Amino acid sequence: MTFTQLEVFATLAQAGSFSRAASLLGITQSAVSHALRALERELGVALFSRERAVPELTPAGARLLARAHEIRTLHEALIQDAKDARGLREGVLRVGSFGSTSSLRILPELLARFAKQHPGIEVCIDEEDDDTVVRWLMERRVEIGFVVLPDARFETVPLVEDEFMVLLPATHPLAAKTHIVAADLNDEPFVLTEAGCGELIQRLLEAGKSRPRILYRFPQLLSILGFVGRGLAVSIAARLALPDEYPGVVYRPLRPRAPRRVGLAVRDMAKLSPAARAFVEMARRGGGGPGQRRNLPSGPMMDRSA
Repeated sequence: MTFTQLEVFATLAQAGSFSRAASLLGITQSAVSHALRALERELGVALFSRERAVPELTPAGARLLARAHEIRTLHEALIQDAKDARGLREGVLRVGSFGSTSSLRILPELLARFAKQHPGIEVCIDEEDDDTVVRWLMERRVEIGFVVLPDARFETVPLVEDEFMVLLPATHPLAAKTHIVAADLNDEPFVLTEAGCGELIQRLLEAGKSRPRILYRFPQLLSILGFVGRGLAVSIAARLALPDEYPGVVYRPLRPRAPRRVGLAVRDMAKLSPAARAFVEMARRGGGGPGQRRNLPSGPMMDRSA
C-alpha cells in the first residue's frame, strides 16, 4: 500500500468520477484505475461499486475512507514537520467552509493574514453545508472546519457572534415593525432552509410557540430570498449569510435576540499539521473569544436602530 494509492482512493471518493479524479490529480484515468485495482487487490475487498456510471463506495470503502484521510493528513504533517526543520514553509492546508457566512464574511480576512505570514502554504477550501463540513471533519477529509458553536465533538475556537433575522417581503405588514417576535410568524407561509441551520431555526420557532406554515424548503439561500422577494413566504436566516440587501426583501431582528456563534473546529489540536496549527493560532489571536462580537454588516434593508 502506498500514499499515492490512498490519495487516488480519497480523491476518487471526493470527485465521484474517474475522469474528474484524474484531472484533480494530474494523471490519466488509466493510472487512477490501476492504483485503485492495486489497492483493492492488496486489501482483498472492493472499495467502489462499478455497477453504475458513477462509482459508489462499498461499505468497506466507506470505512476505509476515514482512515485514508487520516493517513493523508498525518503524511502531510510529517512532510511539513521535516520542511520546518530545514527552515522551509511549505505544505497544504485543507479547510471546510459552509457557504457565505464563513467563505465570504470570515475567511477572506483570515486567509489574507495567513498568506502574509505563511506564503508557501497552499490552502484548499472545500465548501458545503454545515452538516457536510462536520462530516468532513469526522472523516478527517479536512483538518479545520467552520462550525456552529457549541459542538462538543471537536476542539473549537470561537470567531464571531452572528444572529438570526426574519426575512420579510418589503410590502408585508410585519415589515413596518422594528423587530419581530416568533409568535408574529404564526400561520405565515414559510420557506425553511435545508442547510444545517434549519434545525436551529425550527427550535427557535418552537421555543417562541410559533407555528408558521412551512410550504417550501430550499438548500440555497438565493432561492429563499427569491421566494420572499416575490411575496410568497417569510423566512429566517443568519445575518452573516445574507447579502447586505436583496430586492423586495427586508431583514428584521428577532426579539428576544437569537444569536448564533461560529468558530473553527478540529478533531485534535495535538495532532494538527504545522500549517493547520499556525492557522488555528492565528485565528485564536485575531478572531476573539467567547462573549466577543464582530460588527455585523449593515445595509439599507436592515434596520440598525432596532
